[in-house]
Amino acid sequence: MDNFLGYRCSICGKEYGPFVIDYVCTQDGGNLDVILDYEAIRRKYRVEDITCRQDFSLWRYLPLLPVADPGGEGTPLRMAGWTPVYSPPSLMKKLNLRNLWVKDEGRNPTASYKDRASSVVVARARQINAKVIVTASTGNAGAALAGMSAAVGQPAVIFAPRTAPPAKIAQLLIYGAQVILVDGNYDQAFDLTIQAAEEFGWYCRNTGYNPFTAEGKKTGALEIWENILINQADQQDSLAVFVSVGDGNIISGLHKGFKDLKSLGWLGQMPRLFGVQSEGSAAVANAFFAHNEVIQPVSAHTIADSISVDLPRDGVRAVRAAVQTGGAYITVPDESILKAIAELGQVGIFAEPAGATAYAGMLKALSQGLIDPEDPIVVINTGSGLKDTRAAMQAVKEAPVIEPTLEALKKHLAK
Repeated sequence: MDNFLGYRCSICGKEYGPFVIDYVCTQDGGNLDVILDYEAIRRKYRVEDITCRQDFSLWRYLPLLPVADPGGEGTPLRMAGWTPVYSPPSLMKKLNLRNLWVKDEGRNPTASYKDRASSVVVARARQINAKVIVTASTGNAGAALAGMSAAVGQPAVIFAPRTAPPAKIAQLLIYGAQVILVDGNYDQAFDLTIQAAEEFGWYCRNTGYNPFTAEGKKTGALEIWENILINQADQQDSLAVFVSVGDGNIISGLHKGFKDLKSLGWLGQMPRLFGVQSEGSAAVANAFFAHNEVIQPVSAHTIADSISVDLPRDGVRAVRAAVQTGGAYITVPDESILKAIAELGQVGIFAEPAGATAYAGMLKALSQGLIDPEDPIVVINTGSGLKDTRAAMQAVKEAPVIEPTLEALKKHLAK
């Protein structure tokens, strides 16, 4: 917490103290970047002071976070992050890749990447004595907030579109949050959340609005650095990281994490960040293709509900994440997303549509020559397939139904 100096607007550059403002720039509504005291961190810590820690969660990176230790030992709040990184030999052989890693965020306590943001936001809420935390969500962010809040007895209110997958709504309810379904889309729920926070004095967690969400999401970059990049220090080709993009907050958080490491002198070559969007929800990709930072809203429609967003709230920083790292944006149809779910499943990774979107984008980037088979590649699965079994069933053939007899089994096997 001593290393947290304040905020800087990502648009106009105006700076604020750590307790002057909560959400976005008062001048232009720009997203705020958290400013850390890199000199103080460098004086106090070395790389080895981080990598030797026995706390195998995102809280091992507490010296690089703008919050104090939230407590909650022995609860899911302290178990977010430090997700497994797989390197499936069969996929590498099939695709003729030299190095491929799949980081599985479905192994987080509430089964998505959003646990990272919610745990840090809950830590901040406890610091400022917030009585209630509120967020808008298509399911994952809300489940993450509900779960992390339940772990420490923090009241939470979740606004979600009534069309959100039932499994995600079930999570919200089971965790004991006050759940309010909105007869509208995510963007309408987002706007209502901000109004409610202002009216009732609630602390708003909204993605791409609360600056602490990106700070939580940057911990994915810190883990990639510790688990892959440190061991690949002599690698000549820069790491290519593929992640799905909705509001834009995960890719901007990853970018922030790598920039923090670069500023500390702990990172050599900056990884290239590739944002992947569904063709039916591509507002950020459209801006990238137009070579500008003007985020025009779309009428989003995609099977990947977690990244179905009309107006991305962290779009500008999301564009910059690809531009400033030499990466790119890729769009894929829903058909490719469904195929990617099945392909990842064949190596034991069960991805929800948004998570499989990143893999589908990597395949397209490979076919278009945006990356080379010799390049080291990380694909981030942002959530478990159990979040949306309805979509998963569209990716595979239905299981046959037979009579419970050996004769029926033989007949089926002979087909």
